[in-house]
Amino acid sequence: MKKLILMLALCLSIFCSFAQKTKTKNLIIVTLDGMRWQEVFRGADSSLIHSKYTEDKEDVRKKYWANSAVQRRKLLFPFLWNTLAVQGQIYGNQDLGNKDMLANPYRFSYPGYNEIFTGFPDPRMNTNDPITNPNQNVLEFITKQKGFEGKVVAFSSWERFPQILNTHRSGVPVYAGYTNLKNKDANQRLKYLNELQHDVPHYLGDSTRLDFITYEFSKEYLKQYKPRVLYIAFDETDDMAHAGNYKFYLERAKQEDGYIESLWKMIQADPFYKDSTTLLITCDHGRGEQPLDKWRDHGADVKGAENTWFAVLGPDSPASGEIKTTTTTYHKQLAQTMAALLGLDFKSNAGHEVGEAIQTVFK
Repeated sequence: MKKLILMLALCLSIFCSFAQKTKTKNLIIVTLDGMRWQEVFRGADSSLIHSKYTEDKEDVRKKYWANSAVQRRKLLFPFLWNTLAVQGQIYGNQDLGNKDMLANPYRFSYPGYNEIFTGFPDPRMNTNDPITNPNQNVLEFITKQKGFEGKVVAFSSWERFPQILNTHRSGVPVYAGYTNLKNKDANQRLKYLNELQHDVPHYLGDSTRLDFITYEFSKEYLKQYKPRVLYIAFDETDDMAHAGNYKFYLERAKQEDGYIESLWKMIQADPFYKDSTTLLITCDHGRGEQPLDKWRDHGADVKGAENTWFAVLGPDSPASGEIKTTTTTYHKQLAQTMAALLGLDFKSNAGHEVGEAIQTVFK
């Protein structure tokens, strides 16, 4: 009888946790591909600035160097540290003993994004090849819920997201790489972006587009169609790191911080989104640190590539700032956290393993 009462109480507690009213009505998710926690929390790395990976060392020092890590990280990520970390939360500063990590052992993009959006590290998702993901993802689950039909969308620079998010099954529109927006009622700016993305230099190859175009598409789509869930996947931080160009890696990081700031200001100025939208920012994997050359790399054999970070800002999250507790969160917990912010329970409906929501994200 005691066991039965305990089980009933537990079930009631779980039901109440998802039945309660959350203030978050809309969700913006942003990923910075391969962005190391080291730069997020320490700012520019002196060893890399003075290495062969930085050509214009003096210019980089002028823009990004300061005596303390707190000053340096504000130079590199002004929105993240001057706004989000003041009004929201940021996890993963290992210098303080706080860890955010991957649960998957592969430590590269497709497995990382699979973990973020499906909520578990599927060993079948161990490639960057264009295989279709068999797992239900949290965006797919959300778009099936009342009030979210046709209100979930993704824009990505990397071309692989239609497979990662299984657009054919999920029904979530994913505008990846150089895919055109096909909405017949699209405004003139969106139609112009369809043309512009093919005319700009394809510095990242013929499949991956510039983050600037991805940002502009996301911004204009947000203005016209008012999606309730928007996912933006930037890519250039990873590209610049693989190329061994530390200056460009830093510049792309600061640029993407600026894009996010612009979006947040636009959201807060729009009555549809103001004070009812949560912003979640993270990455798909980390990078190496020792020896120094490993900063370019990630993968199963790269120590440190499992170390990640995430940040959250919104009406349901306390202004805890930089999380300093000696605890560990995992990316497999983000899918349920996203759903719970919207008052939904992905874990009970996914049809596969899903990590628990990160409770400290909520009031």
